[in-house]
Amino acid sequence: MSLEHRPTRIILVRHGESEGNLDDTIYERVPDHRIGLTPKGFEQARQTGAVIRDVLDGESVEVYASPYVRTRQTVEAMALPVAAGDVRVEPRLREQDWANFQDPVDIAEQKAQRDRYGHFFYRFTEGESGSDVYDRVSTFLESMHRNFETPAAPRNVVIVTHGLTMRLFCMRWFHWGVDYFESLDNPGNAQPVVLLRQPDFRYKLEAPFTQWDTGVVPTERERSSWL
Repeated sequence: MSLEHRPTRIILVRHGESEGNLDDTIYERVPDHRIGLTPKGFEQARQTGAVIRDVLDGESVEVYASPYVRTRQTVEAMALPVAAGDVRVEPRLREQDWANFQDPVDIAEQKAQRDRYGHFFYRFTEGESGSDVYDRVSTFLESMHRNFETPAAPRNVVIVTHGLTMRLFCMRWFHWGVDYFESLDNPGNAQPVVLLRQPDFRYKLEAPFTQWDTGVVPTERERSSWL
């Protein structure tokens, strides 16, 4: 791949506030992929869209989105300069699968087990582990890189997805270790995370993720992933 065809920015965006963020009992009766945004979530997405449009300043952009309703609603509310039919809906960017219709008591127990076992390797009984999501994000990255190989490649890429998927995307991109990944918080709803191309054509985060476990000291490689 010609390095000069790499986009200037890769912008990861978490979906706006969803109905599941407010009431986790909704998972008992509504499939995860059909859960939509709250009114606040729509407003968060509109505000983030305005910020990103200013950053793009008319430059070309390609948009990828998880197929979940809340991520597609976020894309629509952001009103980026991309036709709806040109948004690439990508199943590999979906949320971590936890279960089908979820029993909140069971999920709470499994989350407690996950905290003891480790967020990256723990696999939910009817779902995925973080490492499973890492693997599918890795294959998505291979596909995305192939789209950078022509002079018509976009100057910017926006990826609207989920908090865990965003952290795993960056873990894969920057070759973070498991301990550092597990020490990081998810971004807030509709919060963008920007990977900015440097003069040497490598990328750095404009700002690091918030680290909830400050007892984990990042390695030199992990520290070098942000500006």
